[in-house]
Amino acid sequence: MEQPNNVPNSFLVRKLLGFSLYLVLFSGTLLAHPMPNSVVLLTVHADRIDADLQIPLNELQAAFGHAVNDSSAGLVARLGPQLTAYLLRHIHPRSASGRNWAVLAGTLAVHETQNAVNGTYRELTAQLQLVPPTGEAVRHFVFQYDVVLHQVMTHKILVSVRQDWARGQLAEQQPTQVGVIELDIVNNRIAPLTINLEQGSVWRGFRAMVELGMRHISEGTDHLLFLLVLLLPAPLLVKGSRAQRSGWGRFGGMRYSLKRLLLIITAFTIGHSITLLVGAMGWVRLPAQPVEILIALSILVSAVHALRPLFPGREAWVAAGFGLVHGLAFAGTLANLRLDAAPMALSILGFNLGIELMQVGIIALVIPWLILLSQTTVYPVVRITGAFVAGVAALAWVFERVSGQTNGITTLVAQLANRAPWLLATLAIIAVATWFRGRLRPSATMDDE
Repeated sequence: MEQPNNVPNSFLVRKLLGFSLYLVLFSGTLLAHPMPNSVVLLTVHADRIDADLQIPLNELQAAFGHAVNDSSAGLVARLGPQLTAYLLRHIHPRSASGRNWAVLAGTLAVHETQNAVNGTYRELTAQLQLVPPTGEAVRHFVFQYDVVLHQVMTHKILVSVRQDWARGQLAEQQPTQVGVIELDIVNNRIAPLTINLEQGSVWRGFRAMVELGMRHISEGTDHLLFLLVLLLPAPLLVKGSRAQRSGWGRFGGMRYSLKRLLLIITAFTIGHSITLLVGAMGWVRLPAQPVEILIALSILVSAVHALRPLFPGREAWVAAGFGLVHGLAFAGTLANLRLDAAPMALSILGFNLGIELMQVGIIALVIPWLILLSQTTVYPVVRITGAFVAGVAALAWVFERVSGQTNGITTLVAQLANRAPWLLATLAIIAVATWFRGRLRPSATMDDE
């Protein structure tokens, strides 16, 4: 029978001598090839903890007794059941009261990476569910874990919390380390790790999702660019008859402009809210690549429309239609969090609220200057320049998302997005300077464009 918490003295002495000799003879190699550790990433739910294990195969081979690193091809198919049984023998979480938790095995996989210095690195990933007994707290437990470590005394297990919704920690953030499991040489034992997670709350989880939504839209240059470019011609009337549109004309008045702007913004909100809901709940799923390509194409369409009217008077319908596509991209962020039903429902609400707060805030900063400029002789230059830049960016994004290769234009767009406050300040200065220099035309006659 294996003794996971105690290491025989003779075994310990042999390992110490062997390791010391290794340090003396191969110290240079050791510096070039740092000793790999295992990683355990915890996702905390209300009634269980999901654990993702990352175990280096070269270390596992010494402990498991099979050539898992030397012959990793088809490893899961060949030795999957034996590997699962091995893991379950060496993972024993229990409550502080001493009651054992249930450990349920999930998917196994082998991942391989190439490194110019260290060569090929292979690791086994395993998904487990740790379920406490009825009535026991899920946030306080003793984690007895000695996979690999029961044989390889230099091995370490780094335990971190990857996601804890109730505490406002999400998977896209840096994991929070809660401890390290290693051999205590002084006491000649592998001490289990006691995990005491801070109590969370629904409010902290909800607030984190609002902040995530705000951050997502503020960093989502393509989402904002689509909406802003669609708003560029919104304050303007259309030249020509209904049957023959010849271009954008003069300023349509404050009431006309505000009505069109609000309709477009509201329609986009409704569109992306619908698909955010159905996508996050898993009712509709589309691959990420075609969604991202369609988003880039939506910017291209709105840029062409800003140059010459394509669908005058129907901008709200176009905003709603493309909003459905943008919402699918938003939903992917939530779906990747793998939340339970109740947190997911609150997360959809909070995430969408965050998107709207940031979206409205940015638009509120931009629209006054667009309305002011749309009454001046310089607005055609602003509108055409904005549409041209957006169109070029859209084409670059299409190329990038089809080919998977980055290009200089998308890199430049990202750099410009980081300077958005300065761009906004420049827009405001141009608008105010134009106004005070007397370039505002009382009758707003811009039909000579």
